[in-house]
Amino acid sequence: MNEPIIVQGVGKQFRRYHPERPSTLIETFIHGFRRLQPSARFWALRDVSFSIPNGRMVGIIGANGAGKSTLLRLLGGIGRPDEGQIKTHGRIGALLDLGAGFHPDLTGRENLFISGVISGLTRQEVAAQFENIVAFAELQPFIDNPLRTYSTGMQMRLAFAVAVHIEPDILLIDEVLAVGDVAFQQKCLERIGQFKERGCAIVLVSHDATLVRQLCDEAIWLRDGRVTAHGPAELVVGQYLAEMSAETRRRTPIAQPPRYTATGQELRLHENRFGSLEMEIEQVNLSDPSGQPVGELLSGQPLCVRIAYNAPQVIAAPIFGVTVSREDGFICTETSTDVAGVTLPNLHGRGQISLLFERLDLVSGHYYLDVGIYEQAWRYAYDYHWHIYPLRIMASTESKGVLRPPHRWQWL
Repeated sequence: MNEPIIVQGVGKQFRRYHPERPSTLIETFIHGFRRLQPSARFWALRDVSFSIPNGRMVGIIGANGAGKSTLLRLLGGIGRPDEGQIKTHGRIGALLDLGAGFHPDLTGRENLFISGVISGLTRQEVAAQFENIVAFAELQPFIDNPLRTYSTGMQMRLAFAVAVHIEPDILLIDEVLAVGDVAFQQKCLERIGQFKERGCAIVLVSHDATLVRQLCDEAIWLRDGRVTAHGPAELVVGQYLAEMSAETRRRTPIAQPPRYTATGQELRLHENRFGSLEMEIEQVNLSDPSGQPVGELLSGQPLCVRIAYNAPQVIAAPIFGVTVSREDGFICTETSTDVAGVTLPNLHGRGQISLLFERLDLVSGHYYLDVGIYEQAWRYAYDYHWHIYPLRIMASTESKGVLRPPHRWQWL
């Protein structure tokens, strides 16, 4: 199964009750049964759709009350959606409320076995993994002591160690990566990376936008229970931070007339276009060095990328970036004015900037040029166009991999 998680049009509704709802039978008779009825209903999630393939890590971000934890619980099978459906395939592992079910009077060994069985392992499987779990938690000298003698950090380490040894096909993580000291946190992150390499689909809910940007392939931004943006983690997180920052919170237009590229593709905010739009990309042209438009190139030929921009107000030293990526999102090459050591002045009004690839030595295939303008410290994007500008590379011979560098064989 290539997609262990499929979410289609999911909605979840909850009830609100009167703040003075009776809590005892006597209060019910005194105040009547009317206050027992829900006073209102609200949608915690509405029309949420996405899928996660094997080996991908997706971060869920959003403000408090956006529906992140509700979505994670539904993915874990805790409750059912009121609309749509969720399909999961394989064993689910959850790093949610670590330590839930631990008993303070039982030893670490006893709690380990109970937690492992609750997590879906058999007693035999827990016994087979016992030494590895204790070693991972670094609790060998204390494993037969009562849990009440453990510090909070020791308890969390034990719970985390159990959770990461169940070999899941789907891993759900909710704000639990700050476990133990720095060295142990790094070990936890490495373990999660191993799951991903083995093809585990991972969902991370976190308020730490930097962590989501570093760890995740994609991000989903929830706002008021709906998907505001879904795309590459770096872009969605940048858009989220821009929206949340005081100086840009109100700058993203609520509604805009449709915008189209020169190739006729529609720009859709939060789907293939991200950013605060304080500065905009107005046009992108792909051409050969003489200025002739191109949509396909022979491998090894040069390519010129011309970007027309508009800065309605003064923008301090923005950064321009261009990425060449495959259809599956794999980045083949990436460059920017910052990486090239080019510091732009403050920009105001309309202008153009160009980038010349002296040669693109890529194997045959279909690619995209992703173009962006960023704030001078890379905190967020002003405007980023993702998978909008296609480019086909052709080669005289077929090759595997990504690069097709100039080469020749010589027999000596």
